[in-house]
Amino acid sequence: MVESVSKQGKLLLNENMAKYTSWRVGGVAEQMYLPHDKADLIAFLQTISSTTALFWLGLGSNLLVRDGGISGVVINTRGRLKTMRYLGLNRVFVEVGVSCARVAKFCLEHGLVGVEFLAGIPGTMGGALSMNAGAFGGETWDFVSAVEVVNRAGKVMRKPASDFAVSYRKVVGLEPNSEWFLGVELKLSEGDTVASQARIKTLLAHRAFTQPLNLPSCGSVFKNPTGDYAARLIEATGLKGYAIGGACVSEKHANFIVNTGNATAANIEELINYVQQQVQLQHGVLLQTEVCRVGNA
Repeated sequence: MVESVSKQGKLLLNENMAKYTSWRVGGVAEQMYLPHDKADLIAFLQTISSTTALFWLGLGSNLLVRDGGISGVVINTRGRLKTMRYLGLNRVFVEVGVSCARVAKFCLEHGLVGVEFLAGIPGTMGGALSMNAGAFGGETWDFVSAVEVVNRAGKVMRKPASDFAVSYRKVVGLEPNSEWFLGVELKLSEGDTVASQARIKTLLAHRAFTQPLNLPSCGSVFKNPTGDYAARLIEATGLKGYAIGGACVSEKHANFIVNTGNATAANIEELINYVQQQVQLQHGVLLQTEVCRVGNA
């Protein structure tokens, strides 16, 4: 339902979040804003009360929205903050709504290598920045030289990568609930793009072979513990195929929980908690979640 349309953006009321998450579950967003571009988003932020909760959404691939939905405003950046440009000197600027796969392709088109792993991440650059997303041995922040950030008042700032503390699937440096990523400057290297294209094809083939891409999931649910793999521990616990309602631990990859068709967010969250409990009980390891859980139960 459209409440209003600004000069360019759209504000939606009571929008079903299941349409926007890769798990295909979740309640409604009280409000959702679809900005036309950065200028439109900044103008919208300047109209929002300082007490209104804001949640930023990309491809929804690392996200569990609870069945009670999300209060406040969801800022939907997917395919909207989509600027990419070559800056020269092996640098590329990317806004947060661009998919990681498109970034990998764009860089290769400009003779730049290093971020081929992004082709295997089913999210946007905003999500990749927020959690230092990685795949196949590569991590996003290995290539970040600076970021563009916006605050609640709509003020845009450029910050060097050195302002942030970055580790495995964790990035610290934004003011919680008052600053968000708008874009990133990547510093890359020139290289053999033919070999890089071949590597991307190999990575994507491996992903298709090892991951349950035919069913709704969020990607990897748990972080890999130091010196081990979450999938190995879950499989060793005998949980492949274990289901609660329509949520099931994938038979293909134990670190994936799939929606077999009628799962609720509550089913998925209960299964996440059960897997954690059983792995800790049998192996003494408390798996940490990689997926972001938001909203009201």
